[in-house]
Parts: sequence; C-alpha cells; structure tokens
Amino acid sequence: MESIKSDLSILCSGIPMSPLPPLKKRDPSVPHAPTRKPNLTPQEFVLSVKNALKYFPTNLHSTLATEFSDELRDHGHIYMYRLVPSIDIRAYPISYYPCQIQAAAAIMLMIMNNLDPRVAQYPHELVTYGGNGQVFSNWAQFYLTMHYLSRLTEKQTLSMYSGHPMGLFPSTPHSPRLVITNGMVIPNYSSKQSYEKMFALGVTMYGQMTAGSYAYIGPQGIVHGTTLTILNAARKHLNSGDLSGCVFLSSGLGGMSGAQAKAAVICGCVGVIAEVSRAAIEKRHTQGWLTMWTGDLSKLSEMINTAILKHSAVSIGYHGNVVDLWEFFVQEFESTGKCRVSLGSDQTSLHNPYGGGYIPVGYTEQEALTLLSSDEILFRDKVQESLKRHVSAVNKLSAGAGLFFWDYGNGFLLEAGRCGADVKSGDGTCQESNFSGHSEFRYVSYVQDIMGTIFSLGFGPFRWVCCSCLSEDLTTTDQIAASVLSESLSSGKLGKAKQQQYTDNLKWIQEAGKHELVVGSKARILYSDERGRVSIALAFNEAIRTGRLKGPVVLSRDHHDVGGTDSPFRETSNIYDGSRFCADMAVQNAIGCAVRGATWVSLHNGGGVGWGEVMNGGFGMLLDGSESADERVRDMLFWDVCNGLARRSWSGAQEAYDTISGVVNDEVDLVVTLPSKVDNAIDKIIKHH
Repeated sequence: MESIKSDLSILCSGIPMSPLPPLKKRDPSVPHAPTRKPNLTPQEFVLSVKNALKYFPTNLHSTLATEFSDELRDHGHIYMYRLVPSIDIRAYPISYYPCQIQAAAAIMLMIMNNLDPRVAQYPHELVTYGGNGQVFSNWAQFYLTMHYLSRLTEKQTLSMYSGHPMGLFPSTPHSPRLVITNGMVIPNYSSKQSYEKMFALGVTMYGQMTAGSYAYIGPQGIVHGTTLTILNAARKHLNSGDLSGCVFLSSGLGGMSGAQAKAAVICGCVGVIAEVSRAAIEKRHTQGWLTMWTGDLSKLSEMINTAILKHSAVSIGYHGNVVDLWEFFVQEFESTGKCRVSLGSDQTSLHNPYGGGYIPVGYTEQEALTLLSSDEILFRDKVQESLKRHVSAVNKLSAGAGLFFWDYGNGFLLEAGRCGADVKSGDGTCQESNFSGHSEFRYVSYVQDIMGTIFSLGFGPFRWVCCSCLSEDLTTTDQIAASVLSESLSSGKLGKAKQQQYTDNLKWIQEAGKHELVVGSKARILYSDERGRVSIALAFNEAIRTGRLKGPVVLSRDHHDVGGTDSPFRETSNIYDGSRFCADMAVQNAIGCAVRGATWVSLHNGGGVGWGEVMNGGFGMLLDGSESADERVRDMLFWDVCNGLARRSWSGAQEAYDTISGVVNDEVDLVVTLPSKVDNAIDKIIKHH
C-alpha cells in the first residue's frame, strides 16, 4: 500500500522532466489505435509539434522536437509515448491519492479507471472506447491534470479545454470542482476532416461521452441498456418474453460493444457476435463476458445448433468479419428456406468508419489498417463496398425470413445511407435533414422503437462507483438500491408503465452481482427515474454517514440518458417537432447541473454516432455522507432528469407529458410549459388554407 501511495505521489508531482523518462516506442504487448490521417500542410505539421513542445521548458525542445515529429509522422498524432507511466494504471482506493480534498481524489480515481488497460481500448493512446474516445490528447495533459487535482481546494475549479488543463481558477465551495468541455468547435467548422487536423494540432479532442468526462465504468455501463433493448425487442416483435433458443446476431466486442455478449446471456438467448480483433475477442473471453469463440464458420454453425437445441443462454464469438457472417446465414436461408437468426443489430465503431472503426470484408484487421495507412482512398472504397454488402444481407433476411433488425445508434444506417446502401424507408426517402418524418430509414433506431419510451418515462443509466474499491461496499449498494426499488413497488404510487420498469430494474439489481459485471472500478449501473435516483442516492449518503459503507460514492450516468444528449440519429431520434437537430437540452443540462451542485460537469461535441452529429452533457457527484451532499442530490438529480422530461413532453411524447405532469403535481416549485394537444384533423385546414 505504501509503495502505491508513493508511486501516486510521484505521478501527481507534475510532468516528469528532470530527468525525462527514457525514450519509448509503441509497446507491442498492448492494443494500439489505428494510425490517424490528419493530412497536415507543412506549416500545420510544424505548428502541431510546437503546440506539443509548449508543455516543456525550452532546454528540452531540441530533444523532443525530433521525437514528436516522428510520432506525428508515424501515428498521425503526438501522444508522447515517452511519458507513458510505469505505474499500474487503475482505480485505487480514494484514500491513496495525495489530495487536499476528497472530490479531487474521486476525480483522480475515475481518470485512472478510464485508462486502466483492462478497461481502456487503447490505453497508451489514452483512448477508452469507440476507437477514438479520448481521455486526454497526450500524456503531458494527464500528468498536469493529476498535479492540479492534487493541489485543488474547495475555493478552486479546474478548467479543462478539450484535454488541456487550462488551470485552477478561484471559485466557491458550491461551484463544481471541475468543468470539462470537449470539441466545442464553431458549427461551420465541425466536420470530420477539420476534426482530424484540429486533433493533430492538439487544440481539440473527441471525448466520446464518458471517456472525456472521466465517467466510464467499463462495458458494464451499456450492459443494462443492451439487456433492456433485447428483452423489449423480443416482447414487441417476437411476441415473447422468453428468448431461450432465440439467436441475436451482431458485431463488436471492443469497448462498449463488448456488452452485447454479456447482455445476450442475461436475456437467456444465443448471442452470436462477430469481431475482427483477436485481442478484443480473447479479452472478452478471458474476462468471462464471452462464453466461447471460433474463427471457423462450420464450427460456429455447430455451436449455434447445440445452443438452440439445449436452449442454452450463451454468447458465441466469431473471429472474423460480420459481413461474412450475415452472408453465411443468407446462403443458408436461400438453400434451406430457414433462418436461425431472429434479432439483429450492429455495434461496430461506425462513428469513425474511415479511420479504422469499421473493417471491410475480405481483410484481416492488420491488413485493413495497413491499407488505411498506405491508400486511404482505396480503404474508403472498400469500407463502402462492405457496408453495401452488409446491408444487402440484412435486407434479404429481414424481407424474406422475418428477421427484426434495429440500428444501435452507432451510425450504421447513417453511414450506410451515405455510401449508397439500400437503407431507404418504405416511402423511398432517406433524408438526413428530414425535420418532420418519423422514419428516414428502412430500419428503426433502437431509441425510436424501444429506449425512447423508457427515456420519456424518466428512466436512464444511473451509475455509481464505490471509492473504497471494496467488493463489500458494492454489494451493500446493490442491497440498498434493491430495497429502495422494492419500497417504491409496494407503495402503490407507480403507474402501469413505471411498474414494469421498476420490476425489470429490481430484477436486474438483485441479479447484478452474480453476472460478474465489474471490469475496473467497483461500479454498478441501474436504469432509474428521478424518484429512484434521488431516493437511492440519499440512502447511499446515509449509509456513508453511518459507516455502513466504508468509503464515499461517486454518482454519474451515461450521457445517453433522458436529458443529457441531443443526437438526431440516436437519443433524440424520436423527437418529431423539428427540434431533434437542436442542442439546447444538452447545453442546459450541463449548465443546470453545474449550478445545482455537481462535483464536475462536462459538455461534449460528439459521442455515439460521431463528431459533429451530437451534443451531450454529463456530470459526476461525490457523496461523502454530509448534509450538503443530501441537498445537492435533491437539487441536481431532480433537474438532470426533469430537464429532459420537459423537453420530450413539449416535443409531443405522450409518456413524457404524463410523467412530467405527475412530477409537477408533486413538486410545488416546479412549473413546466406543457403543450396543448393538436389534433391531426387540423392538417386539412392548414394544407388547404
């Protein structure tokens, strides 16, 4: 323990420069991000290196200039591999961190969890998930941020500009201790091409959702939502809550997509997940998230048959391209008239299709990345050809075999449509800027079809992290949350729709421990509404106060929530009043959480479906057992949910209207602008005026 504390003290002492650590190249034992292609001009190349040198005194510039130039030329970005820490990066108990205040130590814990090699997709490139979801832009920023946090007091706020720690600024004890913005680019310049240049220059960063806001809890963070999606897809489209013997086919076992295998088993079905990265597939198998895997389609077919016959709840990985897998089932269907796949989706990193997020069929992962490095135009062509084949195979099984396929908000239909794949809606349209239509594509977004209703009821991915790093604390929080949900269910105050959600979520939290969901920090996710979140948080804070919990708890959530994100092709894809391309809700969310007591807040461009496509806000809150924490819980968590409910209600979502109306009746200080119902019969008058 003392040696770890000593290492953390050194880590927090600032950028190591006297002396510089030994020069390092990429470590071949860990996965690495694909080479980026920023296409810098000679002047921009020089500027990028000079921007990186600004973190170091002038006497080191001649040494580092050559080194940074090589990194930029070889990898498309300056990560500063020389500075990769030798310490084991992971979440340590909050008491280990050398800090002035607990809030700073909690933030340090969350940062180090995001960069834990067991959690992070490309830890040495500071990428947590999604192929390019950065925690920081380079390792100098990591060291400087940790140093500032070690000095942070309750009279200061640390300001983060797209990975760059701008500094500690005077503030008040009631202010956030940390404010993060990522990718706040002027809208006219928020293109993917501009992003690659600006990231290479070190002036902006893509923080995904929870990567750059230090709130990722490993793939568990999406397991609950994936479980709810699969369960409700089966209830709605297969008319059954029993998924035994049902095959769910998808792709992706990397960062967040790795949740699909675990969710399939929890749902009781046969999950078949394709993954081109052997490292990713082995990682999930070693962690117990993937039951078995093979790279042989014949063996895979036998495994699936055995699982179907035995009604086994298993996850089967296919080491290969998902297009080959879909076409295998098409060939089977065309020759036998039978299809074993009932449910299908995709979770490749299609927010970044031409930067290695989607591997074209016919190439191994390494072959594809080599092609990307040598011939970017040909790589793009191959990706587009692959997407067309991908969609064609899905279409054949959907039209002929009754497959239910949905878009998982990863940009699959968006990017497929952009390259000319047949994803048009039934009326022959496919308009990205369709402000009023309900379905631009042949297949629904999972938010439109399933999760949008859940969001409109106020439920979303509430999360917590036990800062003691003790398993018994996590078990205790599970028990507390289950007790709160049970009390709510027995109160008789829940309507039918909420009753179902509370029942599903009670079952989830009661069984969470046995599914071995923890990767990294001792964390848990639980879909909950405003009432549940506040009640659970207050119960946690009381348990900390009385010593039932041995350490503080950090509350957070995925930005993929009721009011955190404006994303026209995912979170707000079911907004039909023309405002789904507006980002007021996400911006208001971050501002509102900041003034209501969040320990830290974040506002990001991008996340989920990609740069320039989304705006999302997030928060972190430390529970320390104090009465002030009780007050912050009531104020901030209430706002965090009800802001989204009010917007969804105004847009026309009936469930949100009913939910926020009920909250208004219970909360004397809440006044919400509610919409008058406009009957469709008025259309004739408007059209013929």
